[in-house]
Amino acid sequence: MNKKFEEWDEFEKELNISQEEELAIKLEMDIIRATIEARKKNNLTQRELSKVSGIKQPVIARIEKQTNSPQIYTLLKLLYPMGYTLKVVPLEK
Repeated sequence: MNKKFEEWDEFEKELNISQEEELAIKLEMDIIRATIEARKKNNLTQRELSKVSGIKQPVIARIEKQTNSPQIYTLLKLLYPMGYTLKVVPLEK
């Protein structure tokens, strides 16, 4: 049975997500969003990015729709041909 919620706060409490999990989800969304922006900035379709990265187009689509969580290696393979990489930086305080 699907429970119906009147307010977002009720739904959020039901999820029972820790602050660390919430931050991890936000970080993943930010990385995916930045990857999409990089692809568009390079005027590449998903199919074209697939050809230059070696990552199949359906995989790219699932990552961009946030259906699948990308592995770091996959992100690097997508980003490198577009002139990007991942970098560890200190958190802002």
